[in-house]
Amino acid sequence: MSAIKRNLIKFIPPRLFGALRVLKRPELYMPLTEVSYSQDGLITQHNADFMKDERFARAYQIGEATNSWNGWQVHWRVHVACWAAERAVRLEGDFVECGVNRGAQSLAMMEYINFGEMRDRKFYLVDTYRGLVAEQITEEERRAGRREGTYAECYEVVCQTFARFPNVRIVRGVVPEVLPEVAAEKVCYLSLDMNLAEPEIAAAEFFWDRMASGGVILLDDYGWIGHAAQKRAFDDFAARKNVPLLSLPTGQGLIMKP
Repeated sequence: MSAIKRNLIKFIPPRLFGALRVLKRPELYMPLTEVSYSQDGLITQHNADFMKDERFARAYQIGEATNSWNGWQVHWRVHVACWAAERAVRLEGDFVECGVNRGAQSLAMMEYINFGEMRDRKFYLVDTYRGLVAEQITEEERRAGRREGTYAECYEVVCQTFARFPNVRIVRGVVPEVLPEVAAEKVCYLSLDMNLAEPEIAAAEFFWDRMASGGVILLDDYGWIGHAAQKRAFDDFAARKNVPLLSLPTGQGLIMKP
């Protein structure tokens, strides 16, 4: 592909680009009217019936109301997280999310699995609640757009959002220094969404030996353009732990503890 063609493709909206491909080889493509999902970097004609599920729709709506996503729609990513949460509740251990922001995904999950009624479980929400830490951003990550100061202070808002959950623990601080405040002896679910390789790998290493067999590690940024440093770091992590890492079309990555 020529450099001119590559540059042009960057500026063609995904729907239009799909239409141009159809016009070129119409026999290879389904009609555009049959697209079932077009959000968050993912366009597909595959079944997306989870969008119509009342339980999921309610959980998503409650999460969305936190204004974490700023109008961006992420249904399939949240669907994956809810699936992982429902699987995790069948295992021993607590839930941990490192990289919370205003808490949309964790709140949607809690609503989906009715976490507030699980008195024997805790959900630890770990974040600076003011964005990225400058010292943890590599030059490569800066070139890819990572910056301190891109997230607003939200600690008090998060405390208010989760006040009705007696089994939620909000942990404020920098990963990995703050991780000893997570008192979970076993972890069945670990979400990593800190946008940087250094703190995410540190958290994965910290919790690995505490992960229950079958426990889920969900990587929010693994496959996204601009997050190549995180992908390389977790490819190496998975190789060292001798575990497979599943790349999802949502941009997420998934690891299960043997």
